[in-house]
Parts: sequence; C-alpha cells; structure tokens
Amino acid sequence: QVQLVESGGGLVQAGGSLRLSCAAPGRTFSSSVMGWFRQAPGKEREFVAAIRGSGGSIFYADSGMGRFTISRDKAKNTVYLQMNSLKPEDTAVYYCAATSADRYISRLPYEYEYWGQGTQVTVSS
Repeated sequence: QVQLVESGGGLVQAGGSLRLSCAAPGRTFSSSVMGWFRQAPGKEREFVAAIRGSGGSIFYADSGMGRFTISRDKAKNTVYLQMNSLKPEDTAVYYCAATSADRYISRLPYEYEYWGQGTQVTVSS
C-alpha cells in the first residue's frame, strides 16, 4: 500500500509560520495532482491547496489565499505547504493527498486515491 508521509506540523502562535512536507517514498507522483486537506474536530475534511503534475497549475481554497503556498519538488517526490500568518482557525489535522493519474484539480477528497496519516497543526491565540 502506497503511503504518503507528512511532517512539519506543530504548535505555533498566531501570526507564525509552518512548513509542511509530504514525501512519497513508495511511488512516483510526478504526473499526479498532489494536494493538502485539513480536518478540524467535528468538521468535515476540507480542501486547502493542490498542484497539478502536468503544467503545474495551482489552486487554493479561499481560506489560505495569500497566506499559504504549495510547491513540489519532483526530483524528491515531495510536495510542500508553506503556511504564513497562521490563525487559530487554521488549527486542524493536515493531510497530504495524491491522485493516481494526471487530471484537473479537484476540491473533493474522494477524487484523491492516496492519503497520508495526517500531521497536527495547532495555532494558539
């Protein structure tokens, strides 16, 4: 079973920054859409950002626009999420996800076949 491995979560004060990483040691995702989702307690999993393998187009949810930056290093088979100006409402478990093949970016979790275990991000006020 292919696993995505997230890292970089933690506790940060409001206004601070974190950089999440997602590595895919068992499979190459260079042609896939890779994205980030998050899930806060009692809420549904929501889209944060994604980057397409073919062409590199990027899409952000409104919640992270202007504060979050997604990028990928195909040579390292890794995708990153730089999060700046963090707010308490950004507190959630952040999940990395990937599609099995190239396609248009989707906000819908079920469009992504591969998932990581999640990394906790906690922003204190």
